[in-house]
Amino acid sequence: MEAASEALLEIGDLLKATRKGLGLTQEQVADMAGLSRPRYREIEAGSSAARTTTLINISRALGLELMLIPQAMVPAVDALLRPHDDYDDLPAFISHPDGNANA
Repeated sequence: MEAASEALLEIGDLLKATRKGLGLTQEQVADMAGLSRPRYREIEAGSSAARTTTLINISRALGLELMLIPQAMVPAVDALLRPHDDYDDLPAFISHPDGNANA
């Protein structure tokens, strides 16, 4: 059950950060998603699970899209979403002065 609680907290954190980034109140998002403010507050706090349709409505109110992907693809999606660093622009190989590209 701990993994489920962690997932609820992660979803809630994402919703909260997105809402705040858009300058919206919990009440505004709840209204746009067709929920009561207390119900939205519980979901955002990660203290209550929500049905998929409820998450879809909240996501759309925040300009997000809910996606279901195979678990095996999660590492690849995480890698795509990770902030890039200076190493991301390095070439796949470097040509050396002696002409040996893979040396």
